[in-house]
Amino acid sequence: MKPRIDRYDDAIAHSGIRLTPQRRTVYEALMAKRDHPTAQEVFMRVRRRMPSISLATVYNCLEALTESGLVRHVNLDRASSRYCPNLEPHAHFFCSDCGTVFDVSIKPSLKDSWELPAHSLVSQAELTLRGLCAQCAQCAQCAQKGGSSEHQKTTI
Repeated sequence: MKPRIDRYDDAIAHSGIRLTPQRRTVYEALMAKRDHPTAQEVFMRVRRRMPSISLATVYNCLEALTESGLVRHVNLDRASSRYCPNLEPHAHFFCSDCGTVFDVSIKPSLKDSWELPAHSLVSQAELTLRGLCAQCAQCAQCAQKGGSSEHQKTTI
């Protein structure tokens, strides 16, 4: 975790925004559990360590961290925005049953598989895959075979 904190310090210093205890705490909460939380979920985690923090402050911290390049803002349809601390090139897999979001590695050869218009310059690429995670897929198979279809939704 130390290299990430150094990265945080460097990115904050280069971005021109102030280094605050609130921003550091929000960043550390994102790094501690890298599960693509919503702002509300980050707020609930941070409030345990910093009881006086407000939801508005968490939103402001997330915006500052996104603008400084330390986290990515992830939008999935009309659901609440989520935040991803993984800055490596990757895609997201969204389970349409339980709502869990997973990082998916992208092989370098995939970059060469797109046929873009001539002279195009890609500045940002986002790829989201949707389906059922392993646990939900297993429950769906059990239900099809007449077994129990009980599956508890995962809370992020």
